[in-house]
Amino acid sequence: MQLKSIQKNLTVWVLLAIALGILLGHFYPDTAVAMQPLGKYFIEVVKLFINPIIVVTIVSGICGMDSLKRVGRIGGKAILYFEVITTIALLIGVGVAYLIQPGSGIIASGINPSAVSAYQKSGGISMLTFFRENSTIQFLILSILIGLILNRSRYKITVLEKVQWTAGYLFKALGLVMKFSPIGAFGGMAYTIGKYGLAALLPLGKLMLCVYITMFLFIILILGAVLRYYQVSIWKFLRFLRDELLIVLGTSSSEAALPSLMNKLEKMGCDRSVVGLVVPTGYSFNLDGTSIYLSMAIIFLAQVFQVDLTFGQVATIFGVLMVTSKGAAGVTGSGFIILASTLSAVKVIPVEGLALLLGVDRFMSEARAITNFIGNGVATVFLSINEGLFSREKMDNVL
Repeated sequence: MQLKSIQKNLTVWVLLAIALGILLGHFYPDTAVAMQPLGKYFIEVVKLFINPIIVVTIVSGICGMDSLKRVGRIGGKAILYFEVITTIALLIGVGVAYLIQPGSGIIASGINPSAVSAYQKSGGISMLTFFRENSTIQFLILSILIGLILNRSRYKITVLEKVQWTAGYLFKALGLVMKFSPIGAFGGMAYTIGKYGLAALLPLGKLMLCVYITMFLFIILILGAVLRYYQVSIWKFLRFLRDELLIVLGTSSSEAALPSLMNKLEKMGCDRSVVGLVVPTGYSFNLDGTSIYLSMAIIFLAQVFQVDLTFGQVATIFGVLMVTSKGAAGVTGSGFIILASTLSAVKVIPVEGLALLLGVDRFMSEARAITNFIGNGVATVFLSINEGLFSREKMDNVL
C-alpha cells in the first residue's frame, strides 16, 4: 500500500487510534480517563444524524413504492426474522455457557451489593419507558406515517425531490464527520482501558473469552449461513463494513456507525425503503449480541453461586429475556436493568452478583455492539433480496 493511500485510508487511522488508546490507557490511566469527551462527543455528534437520516430514508423509500402493501409485508417479515434470529442467539448463549462453564471456580466473596442497587431499584424497563427514551422508534413511526400520507398525496413527486436533495447533503455532512472517527475511537478506547485497566480482565477472562468466541462463531456460522442462502459472502460483507466495524470497536457504540451503515447498504444494492425500515427497527428489536450476552451472563452467575437451575427455571429465564432484551437499546444502563429484573423474576440467583460483571461489562460491550451492528446489516441484505429489492450489480461493484 502506497504512503498516499495509507494517509487516506480510514481503516488504518482508526486501527492506529485504537492502539494508541490502549497504550495510553495502560501506561497513563489518569490522562486516558480524561480523554473520555473525545469519544463521548464524537458519538453525540453522529447521533445528531441518526433521526434526520431515518426520516429522509423512510419517507423517500415509502414515497417511491408503488404498493403500500409491500411496506406492511416488509415490516412483518422483518419482525419475524428478528424473532427467529434473536431466539437462536439466546439458545446459543445458554448452550455455550453450559458447555464451557465460565462461572465455575469464580469466588463470589467480597461482592458489594450497593454497586448494583441503582439497577435493582429501577424496576425493569416498561414499554412506556422504552418508547419514551428511544427516539429512534419515535422517529421511525413518525416517518412511516408521513411516508404513507405522502404516498397518496398529489404533491408526492415534489416532496420526494426535496427529501432526496436533503438526503444527499445529509450524507455529505456525515462523511465529513466520519473523517474524525479516529479521534472518537482513540478517546473511547483510552477511557475504557484507563478507567478499568487490563488487569480487570484477568479474573473474568474465561467469561470474556467465551463471549467473544461465541459471538464470532454466531456471526460466521449463523449470520454467514443467512447470507450464504442468497449467495452472499459474509467475509466480503464484513470487509465492506470494516471502517464502520472499527469505529464501533473503538467507541463501543453501534450508534456511532448507524447512519454510515444505512448509506453503505444502499450502495451495496439494498433498496432505500428496506434500509429505512429494517435498520432502525433492528436497532431496537434485533439485538443478537445483546441476547447472547444476557443469556450467558445469567448462566454465568448461576454457576458462580453454584445454583443448579431446573429446566423450568431456564425456560422462565429464556422467556423473560425474549421480551426484555427488546428494550436493551436506547435506554441508559438497560443491560444491567434487564439482568436485574430477570434475576428478580426468577428469584434463585442473587441480584448482587451483577457486581461481578460491572468491571468487565465495558470490555464486552464492544462484542455486543459489533454483533448487533453486523446482525442488522445482514437482516437488511437478506430481506432486500427476499423482496426482490436488491441490485446484485451494485453488490458486485462494491464487494
